[in-house]
Amino acid sequence: MKTALVTGASGALGAAIAKVLDGKGYRLALHYSANEESARKLQAELTNESIVVQADVADWESVKAMDETVHGELGVVSVLVNSGAIRKDGLMATQSVADWHETIQTNLIGTFHTCRAVLPGMLRQRWGRIINVVSPAGLIGSRGQTAYSASKAGVIGMTRSLALECGKRKVTVNALSPGFMETKLTDEVPEEVRKAFYDRTAIRRFGTPDEVAAGVGLLVDAEYMTGQVLSIDGGISIS
Repeated sequence: MKTALVTGASGALGAAIAKVLDGKGYRLALHYSANEESARKLQAELTNESIVVQADVADWESVKAMDETVHGELGVVSVLVNSGAIRKDGLMATQSVADWHETIQTNLIGTFHTCRAVLPGMLRQRWGRIINVVSPAGLIGSRGQTAYSASKAGVIGMTRSLALECGKRKVTVNALSPGFMETKLTDEVPEEVRKAFYDRTAIRRFGTPDEVAAGVGLLVDAEYMTGQVLSIDGGISIS
């Protein structure tokens, strides 16, 4: 039985992804940054062996310690899904420098940290799957999201380059790009913003975490797909 590490597993999408991987027979390492209660609740719903781990992905030493814990308790990480992220919106002309830096450090550098930690084990065993959750904001322009867009566009570029580096050892690296999803977090989004997202969808509805998480099952099973962005976004990225 292989081991999967899901970052941001305490969130709605991370939890849905963990359940998909649990259903496919993986042992699960459920990462959280601050919400341990949600991660524990998710763990209780899983069938296979699992552990809950905490780390600040923006901090390399914290990520290394997490990887060592997962390796010691569940074995080498064969599947990594980077679904944890932060978003601090604001116009660049007025946004604080600290918010911009924090967004890049967590979303882009944090993704590098987790990939860097687990990749040697994948390469040694000559099999692995890395799935980086990105956003339509990394593919198209988005007012007030220069930091978030830059972080996700950076992850897309890293995904494609890393795919070239490790494909010969049967390690694939792909990105999953969700659209606007109905979650408790998006319930707090102002109505005018929700309408703007809705108007850009081709399917004319918002998605669910379960619909997006289904893409992870495809990317884990796909032997001949790497360096790609799988968009499950209702058509936002083509508008």
